[in-house]
Amino acid sequence: MTIPSRKVIDISHHNTVLSWDDVVAAGIVGVIHKATEGLTYQDPQYLPRCAPAMRAGLVWGAYHFAHGGESIQGQVDNFLSVVGVDAETAYCLDWESNPSGPTMTAAEAREFIELLEARIGEGRCIIYSGNTCKEALGSADNAFFGARRLWLAQYGTSPTCQASWDDWWLWQYSDGNVGPGPQGCPGVDGDVDTNSYAGSDDQLRAEWPGLVPAPEPVPETAEVDITISVKGNAIITINGQTWE
Repeated sequence: MTIPSRKVIDISHHNTVLSWDDVVAAGIVGVIHKATEGLTYQDPQYLPRCAPAMRAGLVWGAYHFAHGGESIQGQVDNFLSVVGVDAETAYCLDWESNPSGPTMTAAEAREFIELLEARIGEGRCIIYSGNTCKEALGSADNAFFGARRLWLAQYGTSPTCQASWDDWWLWQYSDGNVGPGPQGCPGVDGDVDTNSYAGSDDQLRAEWPGLVPAPEPVPETAEVDITISVKGNAIITINGQTWE
């Protein structure tokens, strides 16, 4: 049994935000907001909520609801036209069953991730999925998907990953109605998707954008000209200065 540690909420225009300060006071560290869906849909609340949430001290993320059978490049373009490219946002592919049409296949999901990461940086795309990835990938250990963080959707107390992942990064444990508590979130009206994170708040903030820290620069070494000669006594010359 895994006890959830509610640290992240994910919302869309369907949710009404009453107070970002109340969200923070409830222990929430991050918000992942729906940005786009398919080729053309853009959530009208994504941009108006971004700056106020960040001013309240929350880290910010965006998700694209995937459609199968549609241009993958077109979906990436739609997503980035709203979200843009920066070093602070968490970028997520919402790979789940599509109630209004075909569900994205594993091949389509991989293409989306590759095209997205060509713009935002390799390895940054977070994969939100539950039964969809389990059914699409079966029992195979897929190195490509496993190299990205998993945002697991499973409403129960025993979250289980598909074989490509050793563990989840985020776990969506409740939709505010189904799943264990704590359900919902102060500051947001109605049912709210809630997500567990197993580490500290500072660790979550550090990991959030998924960027690999640049290596520390190696300091340049100064060139030293050393000459040693022996004629009865040792004579050492370093950068033009001589000692006997």
